[in-house]
Amino acid sequence: MTRRTFHREPEAVRQNDLIAATLDSVAELGLAGATVREVANRAGVTPGLIRRYFDNKERLVAAAYRTFIADLIETAAAGCGDGPAHTRLAGLIRASVTAPVADGRTLSIWAAFIGTVNSDPVMAEVHREGYQAFRDLVEQLVGECLREGGTDTSQQTIRQQAIVLNALLDGLWIEISMGGDDFSRVDVVRIALDSTATLLGIDPAEFRE
Repeated sequence: MTRRTFHREPEAVRQNDLIAATLDSVAELGLAGATVREVANRAGVTPGLIRRYFDNKERLVAAAYRTFIADLIETAAAGCGDGPAHTRLAGLIRASVTAPVADGRTLSIWAAFIGTVNSDPVMAEVHREGYQAFRDLVEQLVGECLREGGTDTSQQTIRQQAIVLNALLDGLWIEISMGGDDFSRVDVVRIALDSTATLLGIDPAEFRE
């Protein structure tokens, strides 16, 4: 465990430090172990300071989950880069099935949070927001990719394909993050790209350029 040294930082920076300490705690100890005292110790502050920014542990955890999801989406989106739509979609897919998006620590944090979604309305809303944000990005790229290839497809069909593609990426992400032997011996990026091409009816070679 790494204990941060406390400095008098702007409030936004201090909140970010507390959220980072929370995510570290969740990754190593799970939600039960990520107590206010544990987070405070890791952040190098007092428990009272945490309560200045977050009324209770539940609010701190919700803020940490929101940041965690936003950071994953931002990292995956950064893989898009520039260029034609199929190149940007391929970049998003690559980023979604490789580290740091797909790794054991990320999966541990996600698994701890996802267990609260069905019982905590606040966490459920954070989860819906994150899912919708990523699906919107996928949907936008899928639509652009199809139009770029000259396919005249309805928005409903594009949305359905985006949902399926999102589910495909979720499944691969979980399997890869778990570190199974099967996935250590195969080219997971190629699997993801070829599966996407099949779903969209696109030549797989376009995604490997």
